[in-house]
Formats: sequence, C-alpha cells, structure tokens
Amino acid sequence: MMELIPLIIWLIQDLLYIVVFPGLVTILVLAIVIIWLERKIAAKVQMRFGPLWVSKRIGGALQSVADLLRFSFQEFIVPEKSDRWAFIVAPGLMFAFSMISLIFIPVGPYYSYLFPSYYTILFSVGMIIITPIFAILVGWSSDNKFSFIGALREAFLLISYEVPFLLSVASMIVLYRTFNYVDAVAYQFRGLPGLVLNPLAALTLLIVMIRTTGRFPFDITEADSELVMGLFTEYSALFFGIGMATPYVELYAFSLIFSLLFLGGWWPAPLYAHGPIMGLIIPGIVVVVKAFIVMALLVFLRAVYPRYRLDQAIRSGWSYVLLLSVLSVLLSFGEVMLLR
Repeated sequence: MMELIPLIIWLIQDLLYIVVFPGLVTILVLAIVIIWLERKIAAKVQMRFGPLWVSKRIGGALQSVADLLRFSFQEFIVPEKSDRWAFIVAPGLMFAFSMISLIFIPVGPYYSYLFPSYYTILFSVGMIIITPIFAILVGWSSDNKFSFIGALREAFLLISYEVPFLLSVASMIVLYRTFNYVDAVAYQFRGLPGLVLNPLAALTLLIVMIRTTGRFPFDITEADSELVMGLFTEYSALFFGIGMATPYVELYAFSLIFSLLFLGGWWPAPLYAHGPIMGLIIPGIVVVVKAFIVMALLVFLRAVYPRYRLDQAIRSGWSYVLLLSVLSVLLSFGEVMLLR
C-alpha cells in the first residue's frame, strides 16, 4: 500500500497539470479574457462600446461565457451533401491536436511525466504543425464553395509559413544546443534571453504566430466580407464554437513556446525547485503571465491592421519571412562559433 502512494501523488500532479494548470481550466479562463480584451481594444480604437450588456457592471467581461452557453444549446446541423464523418470529426481533431501540444510544453522546472522526453521542443512543434491540416479537412468536408476556398487559402498559407516557423525554432535549438525546453530556459538564466540573443528568430516566430492563429492582418481563411465565415460557414452550435476557439488554444501554445524560447521562461522564479508551489505554481504563473502579454499584443493587431490579400501574404511568406528565418539560423551559427 505504501508503494502506491508515490504513484497516486504522481498521477494527481499530472491530472492537475492537464486539467487545471496550465491545462484546460487555464485555457478556458484565458480564452474568455483574451476574446473580451480583443473586442474591447478593437471597440476602443474604433470609438465603439464593444461587449457591454452581458455583465454590464464589469464591462461585459462575461459575454464570452454567454456565447459559449448559446453555442452549447443550439441545434447542430449536418449539411446533406457534406462528408458526414469528416464534417463531424475534423473540428474535434483540430482542437485535440492544439491541446496535445501543451503536454510537451513545461511551465516550470517541474515537468509533467506523461511524456518525459529530451525532445520536447520537436514534439510540441510537430503537434502544432499538424493542426492546420484538419482545418483544410474542415473546409473540404463541408461541400460549400466558400468553405472550400477557405481551405485552399489555408493550404497555400500553410506551405509558405511553416518553413520559416521550423527554421526559427531550429535557430534557437542551435543556439541553446538542446531539444529540451528546460535546458533552453537554463541557458537563458546563465546569460541573456533569446529575444536579445536572436531577435530575427523572435520576429519570425511572431509573424508565424499571427499567421497560423488567423490574427489580423492574416485573417484570410475566414474573411467574413468575402467568404461569409470561411472554413466554418456550414457549422453551427458547439462545433462552430470549437472551431472558433481552436485558434485561441493555438495562440496560447505559441505564446508559451515564445515565452520559453525568447523571454527567459520562468525567470525570475527559481531555476530548479521542488514541490508543487516552487516547482510548478510560481514558475507557471510567471510563464503564463508572459504568454498572456504576448497574446494581448497579438490580438491588439486586429484594431490597427487591414487584411492582406492572399497573394500578398504568400509573397511575404516566401520572400521576407523566409529570408528572416534563414538569417536567424546563420546568426545562431555565428554566435555559437564565436562562443567556442
């Protein structure tokens, strides 16, 4: 019986890691706050009120909760000519793979042992790269011309921006000489944050984050003025809510990665500590706060930038952003050679 106690504690810790912090509950709270903030910032810049009537005394902060409840009780309709199983399963797979990436992203020196591996950077990046493929499946399965055009746009943009994303992450792997997030944070503790060491990689990753999560000016696959609601034109009820929430989960995952690779991770919390408080909660709060600041910066772009045309976005991906990513790799190699 005594031998089972460490196993039970270990399982409880991992369960809390996934469900509470930094998992589902944290994502739900941050999504509600960031959607409200995005609406309020856009309204303020455009001289409007934004969300107001639901929870008026606190500035309409519960509008996102009201939207979630509305989606939950609506009727879900499957179009007659759609590919039924793909139409139903694709949004769930989008959400699932964006969530799976969080398993490999530590928020403190304590790391979840659900998947202990030295290659956490590669696994998290791999899960995020897979997610847009299901967005293409969403558009194809709907049997709707607007959704299909949105899927084609997603395919073109996916190819043009995933290569710079991989190169920017590879440049930091070269610089830190590790495939592990904890070791990457430890490297920054001993010197400078990644944002200072390789600003080109940081800029590349920021641009890719904006594109992959559909933030303005890359709101191209769901351009409502052209494509109704793009990929999700035929979706309703909770499935529509899942589709709209997935980019925010991706934004959260990207922001955590950015915080760990470029903002010093859980600095100034202890580099190595034990116990649920010093090993997870305090460092985790530091990382999540940094990630939230990055998220707030990116949703602010909605209020100040117009949407790119598809050809403009693809051209910038294959020219300027790709060039930046290649230069970031060369910069990392140069710094490694100088520090030998």
